[in-house]
Amino acid sequence: MKHLAMTTLIASLAAGAALAKPPLREVKEIDDQIFWGILAYEISEQCASLDARKFKAVSDLWSLASKAQSMGYSRDEIKTYIRSDEEKARMRTRGEAYLASRGVSYETPETFCTFGKAEIERNSAIGAYLRAK
Repeated sequence: MKHLAMTTLIASLAAGAALAKPPLREVKEIDDQIFWGILAYEISEQCASLDARKFKAVSDLWSLASKAQSMGYSRDEIKTYIRSDEEKARMRTRGEAYLASRGVSYETPETFCTFGKAEIERNSAIGAYLRAK
């Protein structure tokens, strides 16, 4: 009986520890920051008058990786999240929906420029990763 109680306790603690660390895609402070950087890059690719602040993006990505490690995520978990085709597809779908909700359209490329310039003016999370050429 004691053995069963101990096994149950250990299993409960292990389950609690697993629940304490959600997938990185669910860690809003990391996932959103990566999303804003990716979105800014896409805007810069579609608008010839805007450039992505790539050094800032890479620097922030390293900071986010450090933050994730301090939250208990391993380097392999972080790499898997960053390189995952599933996560890339999810970010693309999320980005397309976000841009469309703001009136940005691939059929009208100048909407990327208008939106990007407005984000720079606002110094938003997206605008922080963009600059005018």
